[in-house]
Amino acid sequence: MAQWTASTLTEEGHRLNMERLQKLWSRLHRGDAEPWPEEPALQNAWLAFHNGEFQRATEAGLALGDAGLNVANKATSIYANYLEPREQARHDLLLEAASRAEAFQRRQPENPGAWFWQAYPLGRYIQSISVTKALTQGLGSRVKASLEAAIERCPQHADAHLALATFHAEVIDKVGPVVGRMTYGANKAEGLAMYQLALALNPDAITSLTEYANGLLMLEGVDAMPEANRLLDRVASIEPLDETERLYVASARVGLEG
Repeated sequence: MAQWTASTLTEEGHRLNMERLQKLWSRLHRGDAEPWPEEPALQNAWLAFHNGEFQRATEAGLALGDAGLNVANKATSIYANYLEPREQARHDLLLEAASRAEAFQRRQPENPGAWFWQAYPLGRYIQSISVTKALTQGLGSRVKASLEAAIERCPQHADAHLALATFHAEVIDKVGPVVGRMTYGANKAEGLAMYQLALALNPDAITSLTEYANGLLMLEGVDAMPEANRLLDRVASIEPLDETERLYVASARVGLEG
């Protein structure tokens, strides 16, 4: 595995130790409903992930086999989306994570992470190559089906509801409500309801608030600007808990400034 680009947002004083990670676990994983791991090696892999050591977390997770695939695929996906500077390498990593998750589904079909960590990297890959192009290739339908499978297995999976809401919003934004509904099953009311459910399941989460704000603008247009700004003001008042949240905030700020 080639050397990955290191994240530089976390200062030494903000790094989590195992005790702190365990205390924050329910807040950090309210979105993906991942249970606290009992295996020390898996705990260490997750600690590496939350401290932004994404390559280490991926390698440690893969070394644990199926038990470590969710942390490996999450670490790969977050790294590829936020830190990998080379487009082709980013695409390769996202597709690798999605492929591993798809194979994992056959071995553990009831594991919601196996479905979500296929959908998330595929969704990020779609965003990087053009949503419209990806829809014509059938990738959007695969993402939608995987997210629905994750929710079926874990109705409390806030991140799956959030990602599915974003699917509805992006499809409608790119192809319009009529084509979106008839061809891809995208629905404005359903998307808005899913955003609200995701926020109810994971309130005051940086990801939920930011994605909801962006989704409102795609689904409601300029009329939603006051509410979107209110949501983003709430984001600005939240202190990130780990490296992924810091990366997310930094990315959101770049998007807003752009």
